[in-house]
Amino acid sequence: MKIDVIKIDGKAGGSLDLDDAIFGIADIRADILARCVNWQLAKRRSGNHKVQTRNENSRTGKKMYKQKGSGGARHGSRRAPQFVGGSRAFGPIVRDHGFDLPKKIRALALKHALSSKAKSGDLVVLDSLALKEPKTAALRAQIEKLGWNKALIIGGAEVDKNFGLAARNIPGVDVLPSAGVNVYDILRRGTLVLTKDAVDAINARLNPAATSKEAA
Repeated sequence: MKIDVIKIDGKAGGSLDLDDAIFGIADIRADILARCVNWQLAKRRSGNHKVQTRNENSRTGKKMYKQKGSGGARHGSRRAPQFVGGSRAFGPIVRDHGFDLPKKIRALALKHALSSKAKSGDLVVLDSLALKEPKTAALRAQIEKLGWNKALIIGGAEVDKNFGLAARNIPGVDVLPSAGVNVYDILRRGTLVLTKDAVDAINARLNPAATSKEAA
């Protein structure tokens, strides 16, 4: 598929052919996207929530009162969960919430996420991210002029320093290098902006066979 390329000032910058195997999937699989998003969010959970168990509680472990003759129920340690100040039964412990997801499923989910943006018309290809000066106000005005609402901007191997400085304080705008492209950030932002270098990096990552043939 062919898409128009623009410059940061909004002027035309030619056109670019996108790989249909990556950007042209018609039947978007929401279940695959959901699996990948859940995998990403589970990985980032710290899992450090913790409560005291009975062996960690500082209350005494001595038997409360004699077994028989009190007329009350039989009890032992005051660390039991039914008492005030006691330990919680089956409380959370420190653990890893992450789980495995096959690499092929992750790659397929990224293709479907990219294709969903292309299909909805929310994909923009930019000539480059180079700026002469790191001026946040000027960049913000230009982004509003271009209509990039809640945009994810993907640069090349390294993001232009001036562009990164100018964009870091703009609400709703995320800037990542090509290595950081991921399903969750693509789906959570309205507009996906890719530089030509980012498109080349994505093609090399998701369809290396086709890239090697073109190079040959």
